[in-house]
Amino acid sequence: MLAGVLLAVASAVVFYFLIGYPILLAISRRAAPAVRKDPAFRPTLSVLVAVHNGEEFLRRKLESLLALDYPAHLREILVISDGSTDATEAIAISFANRGVRLLCVPRGGKAAALNAGLAQASGDILFFTDVRQMLDAHALSHLAANFADPTVGAVTGELRLLNPAEVGEQADMELYWRFEIWTRSHHSRIDSIFSTTGCIYALRRSLATPLPPDTIADDGTFSLRAFFRGYRVIFDPEALAFDYPAAEGGEFRRRLRTLAGLWQLFARLPQLFTSADRMRFHFLSYKFGRLVLPWAILLIWGSTLALTDSRWRDFLLIDELTLVALAVLDRFVPRAFFLKRISSPARTFMAMNAAALLAVLVFFVPAETLWRPTRIEVRH
Repeated sequence: MLAGVLLAVASAVVFYFLIGYPILLAISRRAAPAVRKDPAFRPTLSVLVAVHNGEEFLRRKLESLLALDYPAHLREILVISDGSTDATEAIAISFANRGVRLLCVPRGGKAAALNAGLAQASGDILFFTDVRQMLDAHALSHLAANFADPTVGAVTGELRLLNPAEVGEQADMELYWRFEIWTRSHHSRIDSIFSTTGCIYALRRSLATPLPPDTIADDGTFSLRAFFRGYRVIFDPEALAFDYPAAEGGEFRRRLRTLAGLWQLFARLPQLFTSADRMRFHFLSYKFGRLVLPWAILLIWGSTLALTDSRWRDFLLIDELTLVALAVLDRFVPRAFFLKRISSPARTFMAMNAAALLAVLVFFVPAETLWRPTRIEVRH
């Protein structure tokens, strides 16, 4: 009896997070006033690029930043070298005559590097970006235009993947990212999103306070701080950044880091669970749901095994084992084989939920051990 009740509850939880909430979000008619975006609004702006050993990408990144259509006299570019031991600092110095400043700090992680950058930044708006991703020429202008609305505290743009694969982990993550963009669009319309995209987001300088040095998710921390001070955190799909897909297997490490950062945020901002969070329903249904989902799936498996022997139990076990078998066998299925379109999503789903389970390690190991550079796959 108990096994049946637990199975029903866990199944309802999984159904709600995967299907029920997206349906409710799609039909929601709640909306905040439209953001008063002014394309002519041009505040002073500081670009912060924290980088550790980024020689492979830095030159191209700085060219991308210098090619932005934002007035040069209103923006500064600050490269913060986080204890780099390659040619990163030499490359940054070579751009000094084009207005790029280099700040060298001892190796301490991204959060510590950004803190050093905050102390040096002079712009009214801070633009945070990573070393690898390229930016559309109009990205900064679009982000800045949203700050003409005094209710806006932070803005993020859209990250697009270049040349994604048609099948496999990359294609699965492209589909997932499209859903993420769709969700952010709806949350932004309702009020605010919960976190920004680390390679393309901007924040009012008045809202920027130093991060704890072990912070994993600087984008989530800065944006939620602004949110709890009464500002909106919005998504602007016209501000674009571009990146290559992660190499095969790389998404697991990225999701582990991202979800560990979520756990860290929840522990440090308990007001997310209280009435102080004006988006609490959506937070619990979406962000918190990501971390609850794998535990509900484990409960489904355990409850199924505990059921009294019957045809129904056998049917459920076969279904559950089929999902696991498809995920395990996917590595051996050729890309061109039709089964790949089923086995690959199964493997990605299992891997992402495994990452969510392991993300609790953030409470037991130093945060920096969960931070690994994402390997990318350049497809031509």
